[in-house]
Amino acid sequence: MKIFNNYNNQQGNILIMLVATFPFLILMVASYLSLSTNSLNIARKDQFHSQAQLSADAAIDYGVAQLNTDPSWTGTAVDVILQNNVTSKTAFSVQVITNSPTSKSLVVTGKTYWPSTSATPHSTVKISADLRPVESGTYSLVSGQGGLILSNSAKIVGGDVLINGTITMSNTAQIGLSTNFVNVDVAHQSCPVPADATYPRICNSGENGQPISINNQAHIYGTVRANNQSSGAGMTNPGLVASSGVASQPLPVHDRAAQQAAVATTITGAAASCNGSQTRTWAANTKITGNVTVSNSCVVTVQGNVWITGNFTTSNTSQVKVADSLGATRPVIMIDGSSGAQFSQSSKLVSNASSTGFQIITFWSNSGCSPDCATVTGSDLYNSRNQQTISLSNSAEGPQTIFYAYWSKVTVNNSGQIGALIGQTVQMSNTGTVTFGTSSGVVSTIWVLNGYIHIFN
Repeated sequence: MKIFNNYNNQQGNILIMLVATFPFLILMVASYLSLSTNSLNIARKDQFHSQAQLSADAAIDYGVAQLNTDPSWTGTAVDVILQNNVTSKTAFSVQVITNSPTSKSLVVTGKTYWPSTSATPHSTVKISADLRPVESGTYSLVSGQGGLILSNSAKIVGGDVLINGTITMSNTAQIGLSTNFVNVDVAHQSCPVPADATYPRICNSGENGQPISINNQAHIYGTVRANNQSSGAGMTNPGLVASSGVASQPLPVHDRAAQQAAVATTITGAAASCNGSQTRTWAANTKITGNVTVSNSCVVTVQGNVWITGNFTTSNTSQVKVADSLGATRPVIMIDGSSGAQFSQSSKLVSNASSTGFQIITFWSNSGCSPDCATVTGSDLYNSRNQQTISLSNSAEGPQTIFYAYWSKVTVNNSGQIGALIGQTVQMSNTGTVTFGTSSGVVSTIWVLNGYIHIFN
């Protein structure tokens, strides 16, 4: 009996110990589960924060690329989705702030949603990134959305090329030389087709084909960057290096109203014209009403800016000279007529002793506001781009002179030396070698990251 009683007493002691320790075991398990849950939540929160940070970093890269493609881009209208699955979603937004002509900021927000259907981000990272412009070069030939057309033996030998629209080359046309490479940038800003109120804009991938067409023996020697271009055929040294990231560049702005307001002298087109061995002097800030013709070895000396309300024609070895007294100041001959300016038969625009040439600029457009339009877009611009308002032919030349068809087309056919060409469309044909030796004033500008800070709010 004593042994039995001891056994019963021992069983009672074990039960008491189990009853006493069981709550502690429950507490330990609960504590462990709570710790595990907290650790999981912290890990998930850290993961979502990292995803939001990566989204913000991607937003900065995206914003810089968009600005370098379209300088007028203002940011994302809706969130850009980076990834989306059943459990989570990452996205970002970008806002562009223009601080000054030499400073922009990107305010970017990276977001992580959990679950992916949630309307409110689980984690958000906001960054302000400062950008600065870098000028990477100037161009001697610039076209707007109408592009560049080269045929027969036309050659561009000196100076870089910026084409906002497209390039079409055929026969033995050439850009650059095998011993003299150039830079060619093509933005493909020729959409939509047909033109509507949004014209011109940069084409989307797969829209309106590829921007560069090279046929026959035509060739480009140099570094080519062209949005939406996949074919590098007909390009070497090194040829096509980038198929995106080319920004459209605005053509130079001329203050037409200021030149008009500065007029001090008005003469007729007949008084300004000359023929044979005559000479004329056009004073600075002169307005010439009607058409002007300079022909048959006549010599005209220009002392400053001139405004011609009609058309301007030079021919048969005539010369129009920049006065030496102007030094490095480039005189502007502004022309309003629908035919614009025509230079032919060995006529010359002669630079002065300081190697300063003219700027010949035409303002006609296929719009009701012509020639006084402040801006031309949409179908009006589309219908203006192929109207020739500047023509050089039969050995006409203008070293150091800039020829600028503001809303229309420049055509060069069998011409001599030319300083620079700018136009909505530039067409060259039947030309030996044209050496561009003057900057158009259009600068290739890219935006680069200058630093950033996190925004906490």
